Amino acid sequence: MNTAKRAAQLLSTQNIRSLFDSVEAFLFDCDGVIWKGDKLIDGVSDTLDWLRSKGKKLVFVTNNSLKSRIQYAKKFHSLGISVAEDEIFSSSFAAAMYLKVNNFPQEKKVYVIGGEGILEELQIAGFTGLGGPEDGEKRVELKPNSLFEHDKSVGAVVVGIDPHINYYKLQYGTLCIRENPGCLFIATNRDAVGHMTDLQEWPGAGSMVAAMCGSTEREPIVVGKPSTFMMDFLLEKFHINTSKMCMVGDRLDTDILFGQNAGCKTLLVLSGVTTQTTLQDPSNNVQPDYYTSQVSDLLRLLGP
Repeated sequence: MNTAKRAAQLLSTQNIRSLFDSVEAFLFDCDGVIWKGDKLIDGVSDTLDWLRSKGKKLVFVTNNSLKSRIQYAKKFHSLGISVAEDEIFSSSFAAAMYLKVNNFPQEKKVYVIGGEGILEELQIAGFTGLGGPEDGEKRVELKPNSLFEHDKSVGAVVVGIDPHINYYKLQYGTLCIRENPGCLFIATNRDAVGHMTDLQEWPGAGSMVAAMCGSTEREPIVVGKPSTFMMDFLLEKFHINTSKMCMVGDRLDTDILFGQNAGCKTLLVLSGVTTQTTLQDPSNNVQPDYYTSQVSDLLRLLGP
């Protein structure tokens, strides 16, 4: 029996119409797909406007937890793209929703190794968050008879991308997970790298999560892509069968795998972290349905 995965098709005038007509909603990753850092990728704005004019629903599913959905909506608007808050599904939102649907006790606190986005989503969901950016300047004292204190009422530690990761945060999170009975270890995602700026990749949340795995000897609950946890909320909102969705992303191990796990069609764009060489490497076992250079190819091949 032949179990080899079918190779991805290059998006072209020959196959784009069948994809386009079969899709009601396009799900877009953001970093490396819509923008790099704070710079919009060429042609994105016109393409999104065109897709909306053709009656397609647009949803944005990002693993980057630095911002909340409210903050992401503001970023879209600052780049000249009109996106509603409820069209955005971020891993910061997913972390808060995981706690909510699992009846996390409101009297318990959540320690955050990550950005303001996680803290804001926790607050919106009715939880008390500690840590985050304000712990970025804190330092430890490694001296005799010095005991590092932590809050015993912390019932969950959420780890996301954190440009201000330090030893203080790692120790605080480690103590909570190892010493507080039943403390949850939640990761927004395990992305190795990401486009924090337009010119190069930077270490992703996966490096912060790996540090905590090492010190706690525990594996986290991952709520971002490729986990389909966010898809449950997306389906509740839009009521569209996943077979009529197309996930558009730049990462094979998160975006494309998320789409495949959920039963969506998948389109890889080469404007972010994945190169054509990586895609076609014999060792790669994640094959999208289609691949293309960038999002604006949809408009170039089909529009206006």
